[in-house]
Amino acid sequence: MKRTSLTTLAAALVLASISQATTLPERTECIAPAKPGGGFDLTCKLVQISMLETKEIEKPMRVTYMPGGIGAVAYNAIVAQRPAEPGTIVAFSGGSLLNLAQGKFGRYNENDVRWLASIGSDYGMIAVREDSPYKNLKDLMDVFKKDPNSIVFGAGGSIGSQDWMKTALLAKEIEVDPRKMRYVAFEGGGETLTALLGNHIQVMSGDMSEMAPYLNEGKIRVLAIYADKRLGEGLENIPTAKEQGYDIVWPIIRGFYMGPKVSDEDYNQWIETFKKLQQTDEFKKQRELRGLFEYNISGPELDRYVKKEIEQYREQARSFGLAK
Repeated sequence: MKRTSLTTLAAALVLASISQATTLPERTECIAPAKPGGGFDLTCKLVQISMLETKEIEKPMRVTYMPGGIGAVAYNAIVAQRPAEPGTIVAFSGGSLLNLAQGKFGRYNENDVRWLASIGSDYGMIAVREDSPYKNLKDLMDVFKKDPNSIVFGAGGSIGSQDWMKTALLAKEIEVDPRKMRYVAFEGGGETLTALLGNHIQVMSGDMSEMAPYLNEGKIRVLAIYADKRLGEGLENIPTAKEQGYDIVWPIIRGFYMGPKVSDEDYNQWIETFKKLQQTDEFKKQRELRGLFEYNISGPELDRYVKKEIEQYREQARSFGLAK
């Protein structure tokens, strides 16, 4: 009887330890390194909603907006001021990696945070207002080549950002000097979209997921998506840049990192939570609603991916004279 009691107690302790090891902190926060409405916002909201729906967290995850330097302010804050917070994750994208590759995050680099998990992939795109005279990418490029000053491009990032890079690659395709582009930098995709709808710019360079909520409203026309082939899931009618004669492919990863001093235990708890979350119907539904495509990597695998991508971005940036 005594042995049975001890066995029962031991089993209970094991179960308790397992439960504790897979429980996230009571207070969780997702930092979106831009103003509301853009890609970082949707990245945080996707996880905020799906985690609550699957009961991975009991209280709603707080979403905090920390604009500045297209991710630089948030990156520096986490590394220097909030390096050990077990409940805080920060959204990143391929644009963040490009900025890191160019040294735009100050004295910190890709080795100064803990890369956590991806939530999906996205693709670059170029869009105009529905009432724009440019019905396809060729229409736009013909005018742009003839008179580069006649078109104002806008994007969520300064010169050297991924959205600028995508327009620079278009200019390069038609032998226009990217430095002759009329380009307006905004703090995130939400601001850029507002400027486009307000007719303050004629063309928006951004990510496909940013456009997903607006495609059925009759206000925006996506001229091209930077993918190898046309996408499915309701996007079949959007042509690629490649099929229109412009050889540009630009995939974008979206995901999260944590502070450099977060414990292995807390870091691994998050990894296991993401692995579980990514298989749920709730998560898949939220991902699809935001126009993202399945791409699930985490922990060491994501770390390797990030560092490989950053090196490739450095090479690309050097070709435009933007990195050493």
